[in-house]
Amino acid sequence: QVQLVESGGGLVQAGGSLRLSCAASVRTLSGYAMGWFRQAPGKEREFVAAISWTGSNTYYGNSAKGRFTVSRDNAKSTVYLQMNSLKPDDTAVYYCAATMASRTWDVFIRNSEYNYWGQGTQVTVSS
Repeated sequence: QVQLVESGGGLVQAGGSLRLSCAASVRTLSGYAMGWFRQAPGKEREFVAAISWTGSNTYYGNSAKGRFTVSRDNAKSTVYLQMNSLKPDDTAVYYCAATMASRTWDVFIRNSEYNYWGQGTQVTVSS
């Protein structure tokens, strides 16, 4: 069982930056592909970014491309989401997710592909 805890959310002005962290309860995240999702009020959960378990492969949703960067430190069992040039539309609860991956380059973009989820961290971007 993997427990995930997100942190780093908060209130920021448009154009600002935030760095989210996702700490896992396992000794190492090696073997786990990771993802970030977000959910705004009244909307479905949306894919943001994914990273393979070695970190060699990343994939971004359209809303994140060019502004967000996902990274990981397996030794620290932590995954990060650096968010720059934030917009009011980025306001949402951000969730990290994990799933075992058999191939080093696998990334996953669907909710159903992940087995473990954090409780989320609120990001609010003011205009």
